[in-house]
Amino acid sequence: MIFIKLGGSLITEKVKPRTARLEILGRLANEIAQTRRIDPDLRLLLGHGSGSFGHVPAKKFHTRQGVRSKEDWSGFIEVWRDASALNRIVIDALGEAGISAMSFPPSACVSAQNREITQWNIAPIARAAAAGILPVIYGDVLFDDRIGGTIFSTEELFAHLAERLNPERILLVGLEPGVWEMYPQKTRLIPKITPQSFLQQDSQISGSAATDVTGGMYGKVRYSLEMIETNPGLEISIFSGEQPGSIIRALAGEKPGTLICAD
Repeated sequence: MIFIKLGGSLITEKVKPRTARLEILGRLANEIAQTRRIDPDLRLLLGHGSGSFGHVPAKKFHTRQGVRSKEDWSGFIEVWRDASALNRIVIDALGEAGISAMSFPPSACVSAQNREITQWNIAPIARAAAAGILPVIYGDVLFDDRIGGTIFSTEELFAHLAERLNPERILLVGLEPGVWEMYPQKTRLIPKITPQSFLQQDSQISGSAATDVTGGMYGKVRYSLEMIETNPGLEISIFSGEQPGSIIRALAGEKPGTLICAD
């Protein structure tokens, strides 16, 4: 199995609230469809970020830090509404490309306590993938037994699923061609990150150019390394989906952008 994440910065206009990049999304969906036609046995799980949909109200209401007051819960619902609205757009784009895709909203099936997942019945996701259906998850709000509610990024959800579904590769497809040193100065594109090299590169990797409540690029790298620790054979590629054919080439075995691996 291969996990693919379509980053919010790629599929939305991150500086324009609630604005999807429909042309880009349609092309990416067609690339996934083309790959599945070439290799019908390829098992994929797709995730996507929220970009200019969920991140804007999330920042306004500080939803990730916890949900307690009436105003907090109003914000919780606003984030949920925006995240699910973008998910509907993604599902429609996949359908138009001829892909049988099914959404599994985390807010409806995942429980957490103090920002740790405590319950998630992933059997329906596994059965969908086995049946040739493309399961789709996304960064979403979750109910939390300790802090009321919170937000989990797609990478955090991938980390939980990776321990149970054992993907061979994870493709994090965004706007940037990989992980830069000293973003936004972009002094050097880092070709490879391992747990050991990250100790030296930690302070040189920063967040995001736009609103991102889940840590931007730094968060992606950190959660990727956590997945590598529990599954040393896993390879994670962070690369840009702006160039046509990038997903096709990556699914064919190329390792574009920045590779995160055990050694």
